[in-house]
Amino acid sequence: MNSFRAAIDDFLAQKRIVVAGVSRDGQSPANAIAKKLRENGYTVFALNPHVDSIDGAPCYPDLAALPEPVDGVFTVTPPAATEALARACVEQGIPRLWIHRSLDDSSYSEAAVTYALEHGVTVIPWGCPMMYVQPDVAHRCMRWLFSTFKRFPKEIEGPRSPA
Repeated sequence: MNSFRAAIDDFLAQKRIVVAGVSRDGQSPANAIAKKLRENGYTVFALNPHVDSIDGAPCYPDLAALPEPVDGVFTVTPPAATEALARACVEQGIPRLWIHRSLDDSSYSEAAVTYALEHGVTVIPWGCPMMYVQPDVAHRCMRWLFSTFKRFPKEIEGPRSPA
């Protein structure tokens, strides 16, 4: 088991992050997350298979198309796409996957978590970087509420050894 907060700190200590689920119209939370990370010094690679650029930055169709290695993937996608991203993380050797999850299950997929863990990927199955990277009042309050009322786990399961 790993500390939930230690896994988040490790993820956010990396500087090359993929944000999957950005939208053309800018309405996805992924767009705001990508912007926040960029504003805080991260190199962000946006993922959306349907567009070439978003907010003036290149957008990539999948992890295999990235121009350089990345340290982690944050996903704000439907659960089926999260499962595909977990498989792609394994294929591309990306060691960290953070799955957006808030008041509902959002992007969460048990199959994605299981697959990633079984293949050595560290998975953060809750929360959002907006709660930790220079959080605004709303995200700071959400982090406090989820922590206080035990929506966030204290521990998360670490990568499993291959059987």
